[in-house]
Amino acid sequence: MNKGPSALVRDEIRALTAYHVAPAQGMVKLDAMENPYALPAPLAREMGEKLAAVAVNRYPDPTGARLKERLRAAMEIPAHLGILLGNGSDEILQIVTTALARPRSTVVAPEPSFVMYRIAALAAGMRFAGVPLRGDFALDLEGMMSAIEREQPALTWIAYPNNPSGNLFPREALLEIVAASPGLVAIDEAYYAFSGGATLLDEVGRHPNLILVRTLSKLGMAGLRLGLAIAAPEWIGELEKLRMPYNVDSLSSTAAELLLAHADVFRAQTEAIVAERERLAVALDGLPRIERFASAANFILIRVPDAPAAFEALRARGILVRTFHGSHPLLAHCLRLTVGTPDENARMLAALAAHLG
Repeated sequence: MNKGPSALVRDEIRALTAYHVAPAQGMVKLDAMENPYALPAPLAREMGEKLAAVAVNRYPDPTGARLKERLRAAMEIPAHLGILLGNGSDEILQIVTTALARPRSTVVAPEPSFVMYRIAALAAGMRFAGVPLRGDFALDLEGMMSAIEREQPALTWIAYPNNPSGNLFPREALLEIVAASPGLVAIDEAYYAFSGGATLLDEVGRHPNLILVRTLSKLGMAGLRLGLAIAAPEWIGELEKLRMPYNVDSLSSTAAELLLAHADVFRAQTEAIVAERERLAVALDGLPRIERFASAANFILIRVPDAPAAFEALRARGILVRTFHGSHPLLAHCLRLTVGTPDENARMLAALAAHLG
């Protein structure tokens, strides 16, 4: 009798491919949408002193009360809304999906988008129905409405801005989707800081089926693994039942509490990234045989004649970017370029120009 994974693991899980993170040691790392700027030395020293005083022999605060207050102040979250803390927004995504996973229920999302929407749905035993974006990565509102009518989804995910395309869907279209949806609509604002103020935070609480998801990773705290959901208290109360005890550790929460009190540091870094994104866009437009897509995030998606060859050519020159060729028909020969420091971007542009001739 076969007692191994080939017999015991669900077929749909065995058919999945694990999320791949490329080795990056010694590379200019422009593949993961990280903030490229380190903490200022005085702030790093202060954080070290704070962390040295953490009682690591004790469990963390199970409520995360101080951290929630810091987040509420830093993100201007209204007092009438609740906050759910997660070990990165990935855990939030899993919690939300699991909470809604009735038998034969469906998750809907535009595609291509963040691959974990699909993986979380399948892991929870739900159907996933992807709605293709248009050729320029614009939202197909008619297609979304048809899918909502046909599937009656328990959950709809929308990234705002979208990943990996970087574009913002129309706010009015998202509100139409919320109004038409019989289930929960989760707006993933992982890149909100780079979007010029685009957010649906002011709509949360006005709609009984709207929840917002954010992360500290893109702001410059990816190593802390902290995400959050913002919703009416009734939603947070139900989702809290699935949050693992002590899911946010003492070191991460202590560091985040300190860093969120220095919002000016991260605001300045975000402004530098946005300015560099615009310079990078102009430079990319000056290179031959590149199609560049508009971005409201901290990365830019481009299409080149041969993405696998370009990816390898950049890697050979010590530049790591993300290739999406083969992952979705709309992403044929597409590379995603994280906005790095001016020097990192210059090196990437030089390598890309050399490859393209």
